[in-house]
Amino acid sequence: MTEQKTVVLTGAASPRGIGRATAHHLAEAGWDIGIIDLDQAASEAVAAEIRDQHGVQAVGAGANVADESAVRAAFDTIEAALPPLTALVNLAGVSSAHAYLDLPEGEWHRVLSINLDGVHFASLRAAESMVRNGYGRIVNLSSVSAQRGGGTFSKTPYTVAKAGVIGLTRGLARELGPRGVTVNAIAPGPIDTDIMGGTLTEERKVEMAADGVLPRIGTPRDIAAAIAYLISEDAGFVTGQTLNVDGGLYMH
Repeated sequence: MTEQKTVVLTGAASPRGIGRATAHHLAEAGWDIGIIDLDQAASEAVAAEIRDQHGVQAVGAGANVADESAVRAAFDTIEAALPPLTALVNLAGVSSAHAYLDLPEGEWHRVLSINLDGVHFASLRAAESMVRNGYGRIVNLSSVSAQRGGGTFSKTPYTVAKAGVIGLTRGLARELGPRGVTVNAIAPGPIDTDIMGGTLTEERKVEMAADGVLPRIGTPRDIAAAIAYLISEDAGFVTGQTLNVDGGLYMH
């Protein structure tokens, strides 16, 4: 692997999201950063913030991850400007709290297309480059919901999509391993971000932590640190795994 290393993160422009925290954490460790987010201006703003604060190269590109041609174009933009792609972290996702019997028309498709199709489109495009280089790391964000059948904020369509991410992770690990690429998933428990219906009150945080064995819910930094490990050279013998970072909410 070369000294210079580029990681692409999808869904990394939300102000209080896991993606943005991870982008900063990895930039601090010397990674060059590519950001793909639905909001082009926000992607470019976060990239500028990262360049200013960490002195690494960073490029932002706008794309809806559910649109394969847009994803490919975003990767083209990033790859033209940064060192060879070493890692991909699929963070783009949407929550969905509708009860199954009250699903609005189109909700199933919306959740599956962003949370599962989007991971496939980005992984396929990244894998093409990684296989050419003979080296790569892919990390996909699943959820403890996939393993427990929900039980957090989001319900069935989200659970199905995130379970699909685990299956995709295992399938890709098997196919891409011989080509030098590892593929793993992280299954977060409740994390203090805005995806679960807005900023969490202290009361709600305590309530959500009660399910796990640790006396708090997770922070974006908890997930960023796990991602940093899985995309590192040290994780070269880890593939096809789902790492739960959930305070002991699900033990398997």
